[in-house]
Amino acid sequence: MSAKNRRYFLKTAASATGAAFAWTHLSPLYASADSPEVEGQDVFFTNGMKIAEVSNTAVIIWTRLCAQARPQPIVHQRREEVFRHPLAFDESGSVSQMDGAVAGQNGMARVSLKSPGFAYQSDWQTCTLENDHTTQIEINNLVPNQEYEVRWEAKTQENAPVYSMTGNFRTPPEHNMPADISLVTSTCQYFWSFDDPHRGFQSYDAMRKLQPDFFIHTGDYIYYDKPGPMATDIEKARHKWHAMNGWPALRDFFARTPIYMLKDDHDLLRDDVDPSRPLFGKLSYADGLKIWRENAPLHDKPYRTIRWGQHLQIWLLEGREYRSKNQDLDGPEKTILGKVQKQWLAETVSTSDATFKLLFSPTPVVGPDRPKKIDNHANESYKTEGSWLRKLIAQQGNMYVVNGDRHWQYVSEDPETKIMEFGSGPVSDYHAQGWAPDDRHPEHRFLRVKGGFLGIAVKTLPKIGPQIIFSHYDIKGQLVHQEKFVSKQVNKDE
Repeated sequence: MSAKNRRYFLKTAASATGAAFAWTHLSPLYASADSPEVEGQDVFFTNGMKIAEVSNTAVIIWTRLCAQARPQPIVHQRREEVFRHPLAFDESGSVSQMDGAVAGQNGMARVSLKSPGFAYQSDWQTCTLENDHTTQIEINNLVPNQEYEVRWEAKTQENAPVYSMTGNFRTPPEHNMPADISLVTSTCQYFWSFDDPHRGFQSYDAMRKLQPDFFIHTGDYIYYDKPGPMATDIEKARHKWHAMNGWPALRDFFARTPIYMLKDDHDLLRDDVDPSRPLFGKLSYADGLKIWRENAPLHDKPYRTIRWGQHLQIWLLEGREYRSKNQDLDGPEKTILGKVQKQWLAETVSTSDATFKLLFSPTPVVGPDRPKKIDNHANESYKTEGSWLRKLIAQQGNMYVVNGDRHWQYVSEDPETKIMEFGSGPVSDYHAQGWAPDDRHPEHRFLRVKGGFLGIAVKTLPKIGPQIIFSHYDIKGQLVHQEKFVSKQVNKDE
């Protein structure tokens, strides 16, 4: 047992009938950061928690210590058009007074987990401006298919009052367990495109009602290069995360739903960014990576694969850190994924025995996309690697693509390989644009230029066997389209 992560494995008197399991080693003084402000309280969990990168044996849990109970109020009106940019916004004003601002608080935080027969408590972690008052703690030795309760504690200094916040999650089932699984996914959420002035985004409350096993955000979680403010330095870039994470709909959802995060251009630096374009104002590519890692907990590399039981495995791609210049001529060396990630993808996909395989990409793989775009595998500018990737997916037979980046909902089928791609669409109707609603291409099986999210369920049905269901929802959680597929036998040598 390491000194950094002390673990307490407790044998309790709890019986198999589920007797109460008591917390240990916790301060007796608690005040929930989700309740109305407590007189004299000096540290808050206004940006909530993220239960991230959960596997059947490990998890990373994130939080940020805050100096105020609620974000700064929304005071600006918005344009009545797509994205709804704020009117008369002073980009040079004090960041601490901007709409949605949440000041950080120096202090200490620790996290505890418990389930019957198991308890864990981290050491106190120091939270300072260096990492934007955030901390993320990795916890190992978890049990598959087990419910865990989470408790964050925070204080400003030794011997100060301790305040807490709670949540819960379930680990994935073992690889050979034929469990039913449900997940939701969304993309593209600009702060000023909010559609509920009190909660933030209706889609998050709608997703929470479905009680999914986990959530995948496929990129553009925030937008550095849209006004209100433009994130041209580190302080403003961090503010974008504070404001987004301060919405109650997001806080409530993430306290009960594990998250996996992919990054795309807008939450790294600016539109269509690659490593050859290193600056946005004073904000550098390196700054963008650091701030991303402050807010998106990861075990190791930004590309990874996670197994959820016998019937589902997911792959999460990294599309920014290893890419060529978008303007380079296409050819065998031009890449979005990079050589190492491509080799990893081919090996892990080919050796997986999961019934269904889902590839999550921050950008489209199938499209169709607009002809002038040069940023993704559906564009002519990356035709060589795009063809390789679509062929690899097609060889698996039961593998599907889920993409971010597009501001409309769609289902498309590649005319050559017949692989299917599902675009979740943006989180808000105010963010929907970029494609004419009546511009249906032969590839389209479904097209809707509105916001919402995508739900995916894997079920085993009598006489049918394993089935995967893709369901597009609007922002209020109403079903607008659905596709169902049963498992099919595949000869990969063909």
